[in-house]
Amino acid sequence: MNRVIPFSFTRQGREPRTVAILIGVYALLLAAVLLVEAAWWLMAMLALPTLPALWDLYADPSAGIRLGDRRLDWHSGRRTGTLDLSEIDVMRFDTRWDFSVRVTAMLKNGKRVRLPYDALPPHREFEEALTARDVKVVRHHFVIF
Repeated sequence: MNRVIPFSFTRQGREPRTVAILIGVYALLLAAVLLVEAAWWLMAMLALPTLPALWDLYADPSAGIRLGDRRLDWHSGRRTGTLDLSEIDVMRFDTRWDFSVRVTAMLKNGKRVRLPYDALPPHREFEEALTARDVKVVRHHFVIF
């Protein structure tokens, strides 16, 4: 295996995109209450799905992956994990029906380790970094499970 530059990716929970989306949603809900006299309790119920995004803005959790010559490390909030690349038989990239990509490490001992979704980098970059380290990658598109 050739020596390659370590690959790392980190994401924070406090992103400008999240702030912009929340401001837009709350502005629409407030406008509905003020301009068309929508029921405040109904608008409050419609705001409930935004609570996890608000929590991410408050807590600012960090998630990411570091891929070295011999190890794969990841962290997501309080969860962490490490795998030696020699333990990995194949990395499986599953494209879901919502076009998100989930990554599972299929180990040589038969176990599966699902990498946390929020820690994953863009899948094409991650696949290139894995193949540069001679890790076999397989893709499955539109898997149901």
